[in-house]
Amino acid sequence: MAFSTWITFVIAASIIAVSPGSGAVLSMSHGLSYGVRKASGTILGLQAGLLLVLAIAGAGVGSLLLASELAFNVVKTVGALYLIWLGLSQWRARVQAAPAGAAVAKAELPSLQKRVLTGFLTNATNPKGIIFMVAVLPQFIAQDHPLLPQLLILAATMCTIDLVVMHSYAFLAASMQRFFRDARAVKRQNRVFGGLLMAVGAALFFVKRGGAHA
Repeated sequence: MAFSTWITFVIAASIIAVSPGSGAVLSMSHGLSYGVRKASGTILGLQAGLLLVLAIAGAGVGSLLLASELAFNVVKTVGALYLIWLGLSQWRARVQAAPAGAAVAKAELPSLQKRVLTGFLTNATNPKGIIFMVAVLPQFIAQDHPLLPQLLILAATMCTIDLVVMHSYAFLAASMQRFFRDARAVKRQNRVFGGLLMAVGAALFFVKRGGAHA
């Protein structure tokens, strides 16, 4: 892969990662609720989902998915309903009141496995990610070179960038924990992020197959 091609991909991947989306909302939500260290599990799950989307796009399955209206609508509906369910769950999440002498009330902490799975499903069921990868990934792949090494380079680059950006979102959110010192404030925070996740999920219903060619 030419260095100029790789640098162009770095710029594109950085813009994608920084752009607000379900992954950013989830990273900020878990960073604020559980702290950066605990949010790392969620972010690793996001990367696993991202790798799956990259593999789908690289294998050409994504093109077939976009060519089939039924298959695309199934993936879109599953992704939208999952985010809505995730947002509703956060909206209704229980909050642990701070014990006497404690400084901050905390949201109930899911297990590491659940946090990783939540991150994975958030990216893996996002049709916008598949659309983007199918539309953009081929532009950075040279047809006269082996496919697998190029995909590995692009995957490692994108996941590294996304790891940094998602941890930055989590860190920024975690730095605001001092403003959420009682159960009512944490509950309001859960409802804000829960509402955002539900809004992102609802927006997925309006994603069209032609979005990849816009």
